[in-house]
Amino acid sequence: MEYVYAALILNESGEEINEDNLTNVLDAAGVDVEESRVKALVAALEDVDIDEAVSEAAAVPAGGAAAGGAAGGEAAADEGGDEEEAEETSDVPDTTDEDDDEDDEADGEGLGELFG
Repeated sequence: MEYVYAALILNESGEEINEDNLTNVLDAAGVDVEESRVKALVAALEDVDIDEAVSEAAAVPAGGAAAGGAAGGEAAADEGGDEEEAEETSDVPDTTDEDDDEDDEADGEGLGELFG
């Protein structure tokens, strides 16, 4: 979790989340830094809007992600307009472009192993 916290600190302070900055924060905290974990986290966060991800995570009630994550997504869709509802409530993956689906799945596969 130290790696994620370091990334959050960098984001909050307006600093770029890169390998050097992340390593510096971890070193300052006295963490024995693993370069491979730093590289993996930086790569995983490359296209992530951290502020948006944090606000979405804060909106999910405790236990909601495990027990009712799908219900929470439907509730969020209900709050949006009719146009958004049609897009967000579809749980069926789009099979017209299978390469993109595989890439989307691969984006999050290793994140659990980073912090395991």
